[in-house]
Amino acid sequence: MRISIGSDHRGVDVKRQIIDLLRQLGHEAMDAGTQSEESVDYPDIAAEVGRRVSQSESDRGILICGTGIGMAIVANKFPGVRAAPCHDDLTAEMSRRHNDLNVLCLSADLLGVKLIDHMVEIWLSTEFDGGRHTRRVNKISELDQQLGRMESATPAKSE
Repeated sequence: MRISIGSDHRGVDVKRQIIDLLRQLGHEAMDAGTQSEESVDYPDIAAEVGRRVSQSESDRGILICGTGIGMAIVANKFPGVRAAPCHDDLTAEMSRRHNDLNVLCLSADLLGVKLIDHMVEIWLSTEFDGGRHTRRVNKISELDQQLGRMESATPAKSE
């Protein structure tokens, strides 16, 4: 799998750890930054990963910041992206089984190294259940399409 991974300055060490894990598991890790602990704006990193997943340049994405929340907000702005912060094994598993999550958002500050590795492994190996969940995920995709048409037809607001 091609996986884009990005972090802000708070998640650099966790990102490096996950990249090593992804490669050990046989996946292609595509680093979207940042490379240092110097302060950066997380929306820039999340937008790059969100764009790559949205445009099928990556099969999935992983984003890391202090809580994972800000990254999820930004990534979800891109059509076809389903991003959420997960905080334990169960949320990582269910995000795939029921929501077909394609961008995993993690907290660099609130989760331990072993838990993060375990969550990533679960998230990568868990398949989407389909069935009744397909109908729901399709409704999310339909909203993406409807809102995309509305945004292009709506004049931009001036400030």
